[in-house]
Amino acid sequence: MDKLKKVLSGQDDGNADGSGILEASTLSWGTRVKGFLICFVLGVVCSILGTCLLWVPGFGLAVFAVLYSLGNICALSSTMFLMGPCRQLKTMWAKERVLATVIMLVRTNNFSLLSVSFSWKNNGLALLFCILQFLAFTWYGLSYIPFARDAIIKLFSLCI
Repeated sequence: MDKLKKVLSGQDDGNADGSGILEASTLSWGTRVKGFLICFVLGVVCSILGTCLLWVPGFGLAVFAVLYSLGNICALSSTMFLMGPCRQLKTMWAKERVLATVIMLVRTNNFSLLSVSFSWKNNGLALLFCILQFLAFTWYGLSYIPFARDAIIKLFSLCI
C-alpha cells in the first residue's frame, strides 16, 4: 500500500532493476501503475459514454457499439501494464480462474454486441449484452482477489 501511495503522489524511486510484480519488465512500478490507471479510466469513460449515447436517435446504436467495445478492450488491456502480457496470459488460464476467463472472453468477444447493434438495431438487447459483459468482467476481476468470489456467492445465497 505504501508503494501505491508513493506512485500516486509522484514519489516513486523508479525500481528500474525489474524487481517487484513483473521481473521481465523494463518499466518502473510507477510507470506501470500510471499506464494501468490511464488505460483503465479511458476504458471506463469510453464504456460509459457509449452507454449514454445508446439512446441518441439515428446514430446512437453504432456509436455505442464502437465506444463500448473500445472501452472493454482498453479496460482489459490495462491489467497488462501491471503484470505484463505474458504473465497476464499465464494467470488467466490458471486452474482457479479458467471458467471465469472463458466466460469473460466469450462475453467480451463483442460479436454479439456488434451484431445486435448493426444488424438487429435493438437497443434493449444491446443494453442486456452490455450488462452481461459488465457482469463477466466483474466475475473475472474477482478471480484475482482471494476468496472474493466465494464471499459473493455466500452473500447471494444468504439473500436468496
